[in-house]
Amino acid sequence: MSTSLVTGAVTNRTPQRSWWALAVLMLPVLLISIDNTVLAFALPSIAEDFRPSAATQLWLVDIYSLVLATLLVTMGSLGDRFGRRRLLLIGAVGFAVVSAAAAFAPSAGYLVAARAAIGVFGAMLMPSTLSLIRNIFTEATARRLAIAIWASCFAAGSALGPIVGGLLLQHFHWGSVFLIAVPILLPLLVLAPKLVPESRDPNPGPVDAISVLLSLVTMLPIVWAVKTAAHDGLSAVTLVAVALGVAAGIWFVRRQNRSATPILDMRLFGHGPFTASILANFLSMVGLIGFLFFISQHLQLALGLDPLTAALVMLPGAAASTVAGIGVVRLTRRFSPQALIVAGLILVAAGFLLILLFRHDLTIVAVIASFTVLELGIGVSQTISNDTIVSSVPPEKAGAASAVSETAYELGAVIGTAALGTMFTAFYRTNIELPAALSPAQSADAGESIGGAISVARTLPTELGDRLVESARAAFDSGIAATASTAAALTLIATVIVAAAFRGRDRR
Repeated sequence: MSTSLVTGAVTNRTPQRSWWALAVLMLPVLLISIDNTVLAFALPSIAEDFRPSAATQLWLVDIYSLVLATLLVTMGSLGDRFGRRRLLLIGAVGFAVVSAAAAFAPSAGYLVAARAAIGVFGAMLMPSTLSLIRNIFTEATARRLAIAIWASCFAAGSALGPIVGGLLLQHFHWGSVFLIAVPILLPLLVLAPKLVPESRDPNPGPVDAISVLLSLVTMLPIVWAVKTAAHDGLSAVTLVAVALGVAAGIWFVRRQNRSATPILDMRLFGHGPFTASILANFLSMVGLIGFLFFISQHLQLALGLDPLTAALVMLPGAAASTVAGIGVVRLTRRFSPQALIVAGLILVAAGFLLILLFRHDLTIVAVIASFTVLELGIGVSQTISNDTIVSSVPPEKAGAASAVSETAYELGAVIGTAALGTMFTAFYRTNIELPAALSPAQSADAGESIGGAISVARTLPTELGDRLVESARAAFDSGIAATASTAAALTLIATVIVAAAFRGRDRR
């Protein structure tokens, strides 16, 4: 028996074992979400060790989400065909082994490659968790609560990543942020075979290798081109990459529409709430990850906080997201999904507007207030949008639908870091004032990023170093207004899309 948080009634529909299975499935969700953001707080330490260029630093953050986003649809479809639990366990083993190797990376290039490999195994984990939940919880109220817990765990993990990273970086080498995968995944490998039932599509059809290849050729060049153009501007190579991705995407869609057993049923996108929920997740993640990329460096490099203190600043936001995500389940009896998603997105936009309001004096208190409001909105909107996504498909297609949902998350992370992160870099490079006494090598390092400037300042006489640091901090913060306005605008666009897509639908 289980107690519904919505009705307070006791129901026999969902057995106790299902909730234990949910607890086990939260382990990879927590890990993936932590891994999305934990590197942001380790980045200053990695930059000091390897002194990578600004482009390499962005790749360190982006490559994991890029690979993950590229492979999610394929892995979701493979899970539907070969078993979601089986794919989950394979992904867990690979994720743990490669993460342990990344902890001892000898160079920035090696670390980028390891992060890419982690993304491959991460793509096996994420669609499996949400699709297994869809099949374990068949009763609507229990499913909505389970998805609320899933979304809250995902959002909380994203906020807890910097906290975990700060705790580890306070006492250990930066490689420790990768080793956390091992103790999280070991219980999964032991308990999942006992508690989580296997599920798959009973009539999956053969694997369409051409469709798998087309999905990769669609995603990878376009995401790469967006990231590269954001940093280096448009070029013939980026335009060719976009053209290649678009051509492959058109071929992929036509092939799915003709196939009796497509790896992605394109008819799903004809359902307005499904598509609007996907876009809402994507646009809100663009803003959130872009915010975290900036704020982690602002707290440490501009305000001078140590990693642990900077991470603890994010704790109220993590708590707010968790409470909002689970608490919104109670409101589904009184308010429509449209109203709840719109309310959540408005809160997200309000968080960015608070950043804009406090931009001239972005203190610790201002960061806490802004991030808490933003995370309240994330918790509300993503719980309801994810329930809309997975409830729009039959259980046997849950893997593919889950993969589309999580692709939106990861693309949002890639675009958020590439576009908003690059916007900050551009403002920094434009506004940094380098002392004339610097050598060409020092000028190159200091002009590339705020982390490079602070590293160079430590090698200079005190007065000269202080002047460089002050200029670097001012240059970095000069991008606040543009990026906060952009993030708020994207979130408000998502709000309008959701309001239009749900219009006229049954409020339940």
